[in-house]
Amino acid sequence: MTSLDHKRKEASKKWAELTESKVPVIYLGTASCGRAAGALDVLAAVKEELAEHGLEARIVEVGCIGPCYLEPLMDITVPGEPRISYANVTTKKARRIVESYLVEGDPFIKSAVGYFGDTTTELTNGVPRFFDLPMLKPQVRIVLRNCGLIDPEDIDHYLANDGYTGVMKALEMGPEAVIKVVGDAGVRGRGGAGFPAFKKWELCRSAQADTKYLICNADEGDPGAFMNRSLIEGDPHAVLEGMLIAAYAIGASHGYVYIRAEYPMAVARLKKAVGQMKDYDFLGKNIQGSGFDFDITIKEGAGAFVCGEETALIASVEGKRGMPRSRPPYPVISGLYGKPTVINNVETLGTLPNVLRNGAAWYRQYGVGESRGTKTFSLVGKVKRSGLIEVPMGMTLREIIFDVGGGSIKRFKAVQTGGPSGGCLSEEFLDLPVEYESLAKAGSIMGSGGLIVMDEDTCVVDVARYFLDFTQKESCGKCSPCRVGTRHMVEILNKITSGHGTEEDLTKLRTLGEVISNTSLCGLGQTAPNPVLTTLRYFEDEYLAHVNGKRCDAVVCTDLIEYRIVAEKCPGCLRCIRVCPTGAITGTKKEPHVLDPDKCVKCRACYEICPFDAVAGDGLLIKAETGARSE
Repeated sequence: MTSLDHKRKEASKKWAELTESKVPVIYLGTASCGRAAGALDVLAAVKEELAEHGLEARIVEVGCIGPCYLEPLMDITVPGEPRISYANVTTKKARRIVESYLVEGDPFIKSAVGYFGDTTTELTNGVPRFFDLPMLKPQVRIVLRNCGLIDPEDIDHYLANDGYTGVMKALEMGPEAVIKVVGDAGVRGRGGAGFPAFKKWELCRSAQADTKYLICNADEGDPGAFMNRSLIEGDPHAVLEGMLIAAYAIGASHGYVYIRAEYPMAVARLKKAVGQMKDYDFLGKNIQGSGFDFDITIKEGAGAFVCGEETALIASVEGKRGMPRSRPPYPVISGLYGKPTVINNVETLGTLPNVLRNGAAWYRQYGVGESRGTKTFSLVGKVKRSGLIEVPMGMTLREIIFDVGGGSIKRFKAVQTGGPSGGCLSEEFLDLPVEYESLAKAGSIMGSGGLIVMDEDTCVVDVARYFLDFTQKESCGKCSPCRVGTRHMVEILNKITSGHGTEEDLTKLRTLGEVISNTSLCGLGQTAPNPVLTTLRYFEDEYLAHVNGKRCDAVVCTDLIEYRIVAEKCPGCLRCIRVCPTGAITGTKKEPHVLDPDKCVKCRACYEICPFDAVAGDGLLIKAETGARSE
């Protein structure tokens, strides 16, 4: 028996001891999303409750399993019974669940959201399987298969679930065969551009050089995006095994994970996982006796959005200012330190172990056309079920937003795909299949996987201004179209949202956007105008309302709004009075309230809390001319 066989056998034994534990096991989602929702307080409460009752139980901290809207999530399994999941757990609720289940023997089913396994016993009567929940049932979990189910800091958990079998197959097949499998599978870069992975690899492998590099791009900078972070936090070894496979295929001897320092948990788990890989002979000289040498360095970035671009990222790794350079030569020919370099996204690399383990035909069963496999998305914004999802390529926006996400909170207006570099698509695109070519045809991009849902309370002009302001501030300034052009576009959008815009400004925005897209040096500038150009294309009437009607119907642009109470709709519930930070609203219970515009700071709190539509946000031009609320 080889050393690896022995380690795998011990890992399987360890996993069995957990899954067949003779004492209760409590699983807690304590990744960044769980912690933000209070998971660490829940963890402390659980430990205190166990100690108070003198109970023996194992606690396993897992990564994000996906449904962020259910966080904090806590699962409990007792010997011989299924693993039951509880959602939105507070410290009080956690104590009650532990006491009820582990002391009184009552699984507290009324608070259960789902269970794991195939049982249909009375214990789970009326509770669905966790992966049959509406958000999870349409999904296909390939990249995320371990997230939320294993301890991400324990390599044995990964090994026991077929971890590192993909790279062992790769070492048996040889580099050329590995490249062919990845090509046959149709794996495309998940960082945004969708370039076929095998083509990059072939070019780099054929390049003549004494040293070659592989870089994992974990510089996830899109506002609202957290796919890469969640995968690393929940299953770091999947990404690192993918790096081994890619490095072996291209002939690289050293790899870098370029990750933003704002991801401290992900950084810590990567560093720990790298140390474990060395202990298990998956890094260093002559890996697993194959003659393959490879090592990994974790490089923390300072959070510059432009460093998501390949050549800017390379400059940053070299210790230089993160600025893009002209291409060619491309990084696969002359990259890091002038050597052939392949840069792959976190999700691309996390996919590879599954492809090598199961084969190209297995992977191609998912997806459509030239977009095969699955894609992870962070589904956020005005959507009922927000979180991390993984769906087959080709699923429509309607299916993702309404079947997986439960629909928008209010009437659907738009969805932003691809983050600040993507486009804002209207209701007419809900039946558009989510794959690279269809999104590009609509004027948007796949991007790394951010999906931001907007409803009728969202102003698309303000959204376009926000994203363009973000990219303008993140511009490295090297080329004038991006540096100067985006600044002028932001100035025009500020002018429009403040009530001073004209129809001529809309023409200027279109012209500037097209020039910037066609002449900027790198992808940041080339895609920066997308949110503006797509909103102008699909929501022109909303821009015209701002420039001609001097109103924002979504009641967002504060310079165009004056709030008032609609007396005939106000039942005098006091809700708005309680949330008003300046005392601008006065009144007594069961009597219509009054809002003093001179004291109002337009914080929108009263508008959002009123369930009776009794708070109106009037467009200033209409108010001045007619005194009526803008509809």
